[in-house]
Amino acid sequence: MNDMVFTAIVIAIKILVVLAVTLGLGAYLTWYERKFAGHLQARRGPTVVGPFGLLQPLADGLKLMTKAPIIPRGVDTKLYYMAIMMALVPAIMLFAVVPFGPSFKIMGHEIKPIVANLNIAILYVFAMGSMAAYGTLFAGWASNSKYAFIGSLRKAALIVSYEVVLGFAALSVILLAGSMNVFDIVDSQIKSGVWYIVYQPISFILFLFCLLAESGRVPFDIQEAEAELVTGYNVEYGGMKFGIFPLAEWYLNVLALCAIASVLYFGGWAGPHIFGPFSGFIWFLAKTFGLLFFVLWVHWTLPRYQAKDVVEFAWKYLLPISIINLVGTAFFIYFKG
Repeated sequence: MNDMVFTAIVIAIKILVVLAVTLGLGAYLTWYERKFAGHLQARRGPTVVGPFGLLQPLADGLKLMTKAPIIPRGVDTKLYYMAIMMALVPAIMLFAVVPFGPSFKIMGHEIKPIVANLNIAILYVFAMGSMAAYGTLFAGWASNSKYAFIGSLRKAALIVSYEVVLGFAALSVILLAGSMNVFDIVDSQIKSGVWYIVYQPISFILFLFCLLAESGRVPFDIQEAEAELVTGYNVEYGGMKFGIFPLAEWYLNVLALCAIASVLYFGGWAGPHIFGPFSGFIWFLAKTFGLLFFVLWVHWTLPRYQAKDVVEFAWKYLLPISIINLVGTAFFIYFKG
């Protein structure tokens, strides 16, 4: 088979698999979170639709799709619908640079389980994370609602504040690895035999704060404060249009950032070969879902903070710490070299 044809087929298969897996996982993470929250709060969670409530996400999707499409008066129709795509597409695009495991060979060709093996993969993650904020801004502006508009402004302030901290936190790891390529970052940890969480515990904590803020999770869900803004920026959306926002922000974004965190700090697919040829893939999934478990734990444990406190916390405390940590990392590499 011609190499170009084989490469095109492999890329097409990768894209289809990633789309199917991520959207399927996004739907069933709603079930997992409700079961998790139920056990955490001494209740059972979904149990009615299907065994153990496993068909609940399908029932929810069917309910949302069959709701009457209601569009409020006075909305900017183009931006109103564009906001949905601006929220969903960047969240899915994040998975283009997620490496799901080590490379392997098929028919003599090396296959890397990643859609786009970019040399600037971490920079690409920042770009997609920033693009997602436009969906929130468009939704708030186009909805012709003061509650939605205030929620979107809060989200914009949150993104501007924590995106800077996220960049400085990830730069510390990039300095250690000497590359923005996700495979290079994992390989450098495998060769040294030490995960970067050992060298960069402060950077990891900062990354976790930013992960919660970027995804709008408690205690940083100031843009959706129900008591103040009636769900905030998406209050004027109904049916499946409403369901896409939490799918993108709460689940796909969180899952992608947890996967990137496992690459940056926990060696990606590195681990003992106790599962045979699938060891790398299993370790990567275990680390990613372990971080996801922690995010949900924090979400259902901590209270929501006020908007001004959340933004001030980023600028007054997290940003100076991230800069000091980055400078300290640079000095460490310089004197070590």
